Amino acid sequence: MTQNTSTEEQSTGTHTGKVAVVTGASTGIGEATARRLRAAGWTVYAVARRAERLEALARETGAVPAPCDITVDDEVEALREQVLTEQGRVDALLNISGGARGTDRVADASTEDWAWMYEVNVLGTMRITRAFLPALRGNGQGTVLNLTSLAAHRAYEGGAGYNAAKFAERAMTEALRLEEAEHNVRVVEIAPGLVHTEEFSLNRLGGDQEAADAVYAGVEKPLTAADVAQVCAFAVELPHHVDLDTVTIKPVAQAAPHKVIRAG
Repeated sequence: MTQNTSTEEQSTGTHTGKVAVVTGASTGIGEATARRLRAAGWTVYAVARRAERLEALARETGAVPAPCDITVDDEVEALREQVLTEQGRVDALLNISGGARGTDRVADASTEDWAWMYEVNVLGTMRITRAFLPALRGNGQGTVLNLTSLAAHRAYEGGAGYNAAKFAERAMTEALRLEEAEHNVRVVEIAPGLVHTEEFSLNRLGGDQEAADAVYAGVEKPLTAADVAQVCAFAVELPHHVDLDTVTIKPVAQAAPHKVIRAG
């Protein structure tokens, strides 16, 4: 396909020839990460379910739109075949896809919401990682980056379902690091705290815009998607022998999950 880039997004050529697969690229941190890597010269396969958003991203940045539902085995296999047929290699897999649904306590937990969170955050990440591991091993210097959350490190009331899914994703990441070190596959975990993105809180709160806005109310400078994307890109662009391992990122106003400074 023809890849067009805007003046702002034109590649610096720093990482020309490097190939990255970025999931969750239709919005938020995934989209911002795809933009950041493209600007540095990576060939980026932008993965998400919403094809129209990926096409818009492709027009702006030159990323390769790759519609795929990571919870469907056949679609993941097709994505792998596309990338390896077109590029013959993959240097980095950035698992940014994920999400939360609901704020129920365990006593009132929605089985449907919990199952969705586990399917997307854990099994989806497992499926796409499993699919690309042979190519990442074959690369000799492959990287897997999993975006978890501060919720993977600290539980909180009303967060049990998301905590459970993200704790599981974190455990999978730690096991993967142990398993793949002998193959020289670098495994990175990035765990953001309070990030103000377009859809995360809105989706979690069932589309209630007022409730979503209240999550960030009074916080002078929550993290942005671009802030987290910068860290994700930095992690995969470091010399390969340098593994950031586990990085938690919070705005200064979020001293801890339970302590957020709000104006007024």
